[in-house]
Amino acid sequence: MRAAASMLPVPLSALPRGTRAVVSGVLDDTPVIDDALRSTVGQRLIELGFVSGVEVEVIEAMWPLGDPLAVRVRGSTFALRRREASAILVTLTHVPS
Repeated sequence: MRAAASMLPVPLSALPRGTRAVVSGVLDDTPVIDDALRSTVGQRLIELGFVSGVEVEVIEAMWPLGDPLAVRVRGSTFALRRREASAILVTLTHVPS
């Protein structure tokens, strides 16, 4: 195990498999999802549990392009497109060696 070198928030989409981090925030400047509630991607991510202070872990990045990411949050695993994961800002807590 290696300690994280930086405390600056980075997008969840930039993390490799096995990385753990804490959510710093969710950007909500993404387009509206085409549904009856007119939700944004950011609102949906918050509803799924990606809220400040919660630990997340990148379980897997699918091949060949690493899209989607399998991410664990609060005991649940979600598949997120890199575009969606880029709206989640995190602070690293564990980077695999």
